[in-house]
Amino acid sequence: QVQLVESGGGLVQPGGSLRLSCAASTNIFSIYAMKWYRQAPGKQRELVASLSTGGSTDYVDSVKGRFTISRDGVKNTVYLQMSSLKPEDTAVYYCNAANNLRGYWGQGTQVTVSS
Repeated sequence: QVQLVESGGGLVQPGGSLRLSCAASTNIFSIYAMKWYRQAPGKQRELVASLSTGGSTDYVDSVKGRFTISRDGVKNTVYLQMSSLKPEDTAVYYCNAANNLRGYWGQGTQVTVSS
């Protein structure tokens, strides 16, 4: 069993930055791809960024150039650095670890972009 714990959410003004963290209970980066999803009120959960076991990254078009996913294998933590935040980035952000066999979710962290 893998536990994922997100942190770093909060209230930020438009144009600001936040860094989300997702701490895993064990070293899983060689086994699971790591992903950040978000879900805004009344909307479906959306894949925002992914980081493969080999280190390849991918982003949804709406965050390209503004968000960066990365990982620290020593700390067993994956990050989502978010900059130039917009009101439409407001959502609950979820960390996900998955491979072809199983997947795990964190509890989510709220990000609110508002003046």
